[in-house]
Amino acid sequence: MKRIVSLNINGKPVEDAIADNLLLIEYLRETRRLTGTKQGCDGGECGACTVLINGRPRLACITLASTCDGAKIETIEGQGEGGRLSALQRAFHENLGTQCGFCTPGMIMASEGLLRQNPDPDDAEIKAALGGNICRCTGYVKIIKSVRAAAQQSAGAA
Repeated sequence: MKRIVSLNINGKPVEDAIADNLLLIEYLRETRRLTGTKQGCDGGECGACTVLINGRPRLACITLASTCDGAKIETIEGQGEGGRLSALQRAFHENLGTQCGFCTPGMIMASEGLLRQNPDPDDAEIKAALGGNICRCTGYVKIIKSVRAAAQQSAGAA
């Protein structure tokens, strides 16, 4: 069965007929062609599919798209503006917080959720916020450094 769902995706209102059993990751990647959200484990264990739903990090691989009716959804594609990287994306780039890049969209979205709730997290808070995101390439040191740098940059700009 399908239902009409109204969403705001990366600042743009959309309305689609969505099957009740369609996962948000499938909807974003296949219907909306937003392929920055990565499909990793398909079981909510790796965090590669992290998006923000109403400002909070959620795993798109275990979220039914139809349950998001009326929600504001943000993906990695919506983080930059006018072709420019967001402060967090820039911090990941400048501090070498990426390796192969597969986990990076999920890491950035989870970090964005953290920084919105806590603009000045310590390392323990960053680690806790990223605890559900797995990177197979790094020891997380540069990822944590990237989040800290983005927080410091935002604090300096305020």
